Order: sequence, then C-alpha cells, then structure tokens
Amino acid sequence: METFGCRANAITPFFLLLLLLQSILLSSTAQQLPPSETRVLYRIQKLLEYPEPLQSWNNWTNFCYLPASPALTVLCSSDGHLTDLTIRGNKTSPSRLPNPIPKNKTFFALSGKFSLDSLFTDLTKLPNLKTLSLVSLGLWGHLPSKINRFASLQVFNLSSNFITGEIPPSIGSLKTLTSLVLADNLINGTVPGDIKMLVSLQELNLGGNNLRSEFPSATILKALIHLQRLNLSRNKLMGPIPPALFSLPSIQSVDLSDNNLNGALSVNTSCGSQLRFVDLSSNLLVGNLPSCISASAIASWNCLSGGKPKQHPYSFCHKEALAVKPPTNKGKKQGSSSSSIRLGLILGIIGGAVGLSFLIGLVIFVMVRRSDAKELVPEHRFAPSLADKMSVRSSVHTFESRRVPKTMRSAAIGLPPYHIFSLEEIEDATNNFDPLNFIGESTQGQLYKGCLVDGSEVLVKSVKLKHKNLPQNLMQHIEVLSKLRHLHLVSVLGHCIVTFQDHPTSVATLFVIFEHITNGSLHDYLTDRRKKEVLKWPQRMAITMGVARGIHFLHTGVAPGIFGNDVKMENVLLDESLTAKLSNYTLPLPSKVGTESPLRGQDLPNLNSTENSDKEDVYQLGMIVLQLITGKRIKSSEEVEELKAQLEKGLAEGQSKLRDMADSTTKGTYAYESLRTAAEITINCLSKEPNSRPSIEDVLWNLQYSSQVQDGWNSSGNLNTSQM
Repeated sequence: METFGCRANAITPFFLLLLLLQSILLSSTAQQLPPSETRVLYRIQKLLEYPEPLQSWNNWTNFCYLPASPALTVLCSSDGHLTDLTIRGNKTSPSRLPNPIPKNKTFFALSGKFSLDSLFTDLTKLPNLKTLSLVSLGLWGHLPSKINRFASLQVFNLSSNFITGEIPPSIGSLKTLTSLVLADNLINGTVPGDIKMLVSLQELNLGGNNLRSEFPSATILKALIHLQRLNLSRNKLMGPIPPALFSLPSIQSVDLSDNNLNGALSVNTSCGSQLRFVDLSSNLLVGNLPSCISASAIASWNCLSGGKPKQHPYSFCHKEALAVKPPTNKGKKQGSSSSSIRLGLILGIIGGAVGLSFLIGLVIFVMVRRSDAKELVPEHRFAPSLADKMSVRSSVHTFESRRVPKTMRSAAIGLPPYHIFSLEEIEDATNNFDPLNFIGESTQGQLYKGCLVDGSEVLVKSVKLKHKNLPQNLMQHIEVLSKLRHLHLVSVLGHCIVTFQDHPTSVATLFVIFEHITNGSLHDYLTDRRKKEVLKWPQRMAITMGVARGIHFLHTGVAPGIFGNDVKMENVLLDESLTAKLSNYTLPLPSKVGTESPLRGQDLPNLNSTENSDKEDVYQLGMIVLQLITGKRIKSSEEVEELKAQLEKGLAEGQSKLRDMADSTTKGTYAYESLRTAAEITINCLSKEPNSRPSIEDVLWNLQYSSQVQDGWNSSGNLNTSQM
C-alpha cells in the first residue's frame, strides 16, 4: 500500500502538468488568427512601407496578443478573427506641412509605388473588421469605391493623410458605421447625399479638407437621427445652414467654422436638448442667431446683428457671398452632354496615369509654395542708417491678405496690417533707444518699449544673429513669424532686418515688433488681493478658454506647429477687457540666435524636436487652471501633485468637498457642473505620462462645455451679483 501511495503521488503531478500544458496550448491556438488574415497583415505592413509601429512584426508575431499602444492596436474576437486595427504613424499632414516642403517627399507621403486601391483590396479581406483607423501614415490617392465591402465596420478613421478626390457614393453602404473621420486630407467635391444612408452614424468629421459644395440639405441631415458630433470646419462650403441641423435629436456638437456659409438663421429655430457646442465663426452669416444658441455659440467674424462682438459690416458678407456664389443650374444643363463626354475622356486619361499626376502635383505644390515665400518678403535696399555702421534691408511692402489662410486673417482682425519696418522707424518709436524706454537686457539682445507714429504702444525685441545668417535664409522663418497674429497671442506687428555694412549679405540684427499689453499678467491678478477680487469664476473660465485657444493656434494655426511655449501665469497677459494673451511663446527663428537672446529659437522644419512638447503645453495649461480653481500659487512639482491629489479627492467625495477646494473669491459665481468639468480636464492635463494627456482639441472641447454650462447658469439668474 505504501508503494502504491508513492506511485500515486508521482503520477498525479505528471498528469497535472499535462493538463496545464494542454490548456495553455488550447487557449493560445484559440486566439491565433487564420492564416489568410495573418497574410493580409504582413501585406499591409509592406504596402505601408514598414512604418515604425509595424517594424517589429515578424513570422513569430501573435497578433492577438500584441500589447495595445497609442500607435498600434490589434484586437481579435473570441473566435480568433481580427476586429480592430488602429495604426498611427509619424508623418505630417496637409495642415502641418512645413514651408519649404522637404525635397524628400516621404517626409509626409508614401512613395510613388504606393496604391491606396491595393491597400483597400487587402483590408476588405478582413471580414470581421469593426474598427479601421489609419492616421498620419502618408496615404495618398482617391478613396476607392470598394470600401462598401466592409460589412461590419463601425469606426472608419483616415485622418491626417493626403487623400484626394471625392468621397465615393459607396460610403452609404456602410450601414453599421457609427464614426466617419476623414479630417485633415485634401478631399474635394461635395458631401455625398449617400451619407443619409448611414442611419447609425454618431460622428461625422470632414474638417480641414477642400469641400466646395452647397451645405448638406435638410433631407440628408434629418436622416442622421443618431448623429452626435458634426465637424465640417475649414472647408469651402457655401449656402445657408438648414435649421434642421440644430434640432437633430442626438446632436451635441456642431463645428462649421471657417467656411463660406451665408444667409440668416431663423431666430425661432429649435435646438435639440443635448446640443452643447456650436462654432459658426468665420463665415458670411447675417441677421440674428436662433435664441437657443445665441448666448453660447462661437460666432465671431460673421456679419451678425444684435450686438454680437467681433463682426464684419453687413456689406462685407454680401460682397463675399456674391464672390463665392456657385454656377447656376441653367449653365450646367446647357453643357451637360458635351461635358459628360469630355469628363469621361479626362477620367480615362487620369485613370491610366494617377501615380504620375500625383508626383507632378507635388512638384507644382513645391514650386508654388517656394514662389509665395519669395514674393512674400521682397528685398529692397535702403540707405545706411546712423547706427553702428549698419545698413538696412527693409520694404514698404505689406503682406497681402489673400496669401494668408482665412483662419489667420480672421484671428488677426483688429490688428494693423503686418509691416516691415525700417531702422529709422524703430529708432523713432524708441526715441533712439532712449534709456527711459529700456525694459530688459541680455548678452545679445535688448527689449524696449516704444510708440509708433499712430500713437500705438509697442515692444521692440532685438535678436543678434551670427554673420552666416543670409537674409534669404531668414525668409522661411519670417513668413511663419508674420502669421503669429491672434486674439489670444501678444501678436507680432512686424519686423526689421539689419545687415552689417561691411558684410551686406550677412544679417546682424533682427528686430521683432509686438503689440504692448500694459494691464498686467495673470500672475499679477492672482497675487494682488484687490485684483484677485475681479477674477470671479466666469472671468477665470474666459481666461482659461483664451489660453487654450492661443495654444491651439500655435499648434495648428501655422505650419509647422509651434510647441514648447513656456505657458505659465507670468506669460499670460490680460488686456483691459481681461482677454488672455500668451506672451514669450517660442518664435520660429534660426538656431543661430544666441542662448541669451530674449527670443528663443526654433529651426524650421524641426518636427522631430516636438515629440511630447505639445503635451508639455497641455500640462502647463493644466497647472494654470489648477491655480485658477484653487486660487493657490504653485512653486514646485511637489505642490502640483499635492493639489492635484486634493482635487481628485474632492471630485470623488462629492460636491461639498470640491466646493471647499475652490477659491473663496469665486463663491456664489460658479455652476457646480462647470467647476467639476474644469477640475476633471485639469487632472487629465496633469497626467505624468505625456501620452495620457488629452490633445489641446480635447481640452478646448471640454472647456467650451464648461463655459456653456456656466453661461446657462448665469442666464438663469443663479449668479450672485453681490459677489461680483
């Protein structure tokens, strides 16, 4: 019996081991993709020219067990089929294309061998795919009609690529689609009427393309009963906005900014109960806004009535609307037959040479951009000045507004035209650099306050450059510099280039002229007891929104984007109306600038150095909002973590705890929901991991919601005016 017992004890572990191995093998094989789907993934890796997120794939890769990351997510169903494929590359996009364009076009687009049609031929062989997201991968070409083969697709995201042509009508076959994002491409034509077939659609984002048609009709919009978020901004859409859009039962967010939309909306237009965000800015709208959005919509730079701030005169919108009026139907009918024949012939030719046409288009684009840069700041010699044996290169030429993107023009309204100053003008403004006008000094630069002949106050900053900086090498930097004009920036008004008299081809000094904000900084207001009383919660929300919009403009309003902007309370200036303006942001100047210069330099293009620096700006914005919520000054990273932990605790423990955290100065002036939303986005901004922080677009969306909640609370008579 004893022997038998010993054998039993020896056999039992052996069988247990076998069972364990069997279970491991079964579980792993259950999650193995079929060979056909595995082959598709390897082919996609090759077609995409081995982008960084896919470089580790090899014959031993078990795709169903790949760890998810922001750059790559592969998910499988329980029965071992691919359901989710998300790939985010590191190529730039049309909105962030640097100037001049790099000679190596693979910096932003895949090579001439790439075929978007071939890519989708393979992708459609994944029958269970529910999420397909291919972002910033340099895809180019026309979107093929075979996308209708995705029978189960729910999320379709091809944003930040170089996709051209029209959206194919076959898009309407994707009955299960809930999210369609084609933003930041080069898509033209119309919003296809077949969109109305997407009855499950919750998000439609076609922003940042070249759509030039009439706005989608009410018939199309009314079919999208589940639509929550609509973004058609930064296109060339025209015509009136159907009132039915705002009354869709599920609609929450509408962004139609930067188009050519015209006409008037009925003041009696009804709005859906969930509508929280509306941006109609920079269009050609007239009349009054519907009462349901009048108080909260962003509607600047239209021609609206009713005392709306920052509006053009009515004549501006009438004139511009005539300029963008589409051709009449009569003209279309007369030439329809011959046009069809010509169109068929042209399409046949294009179909046979699509790759060649793309390459030719790129060459033309490069030539146009370079020619614009040359024409933008022509050089004219002036007579030598009296200052340090220097001569001046300057010009009375000002930048033509038609060369500046619409978003740049609209944000800069209220500023004088960009001006190229002569040294004599700089000397006059500063009274020959009078010591009384001196503000600060470093080893290679000085800062003076000045007054122009029209009486406006300015700041003059000097950047001393090394001899090897040729004026023509500065032009690409000057072009970006000239676009730094925005409501929420201390804007650049102009510049002056000074050369050595004995080396007339070498730049000695660059003077940069800024608007002068004299009302103090946000730091001044929060540390001065009497000034702090002015900053109730509505004012703090407006300041926060202003800072966020300033950062958003620096990141996306110029190309390449400007990051790492030293966003702190001392650099947030407030004008007389408490409008926030970012100062001391990074300027796009050559690295030849000395380290002690009052202007920090940034090479162009230098996108690689911006890794996580956009999220650093988001973190610093979070620090500002944290101080605005609590009223406490932060002097160290330890204090940031301590206050953040207290804020998280306040959110977790309920209203009374969070209210206790809020600055007592704001008591009775905030809606709790507005405060809570601001606190939540602040905590996210202050995440230790940069990749876990939200984008500045997400921050803006949440802050806008917080602001709209606050506006609704104010208008309902809740605001304690005795606290104001």
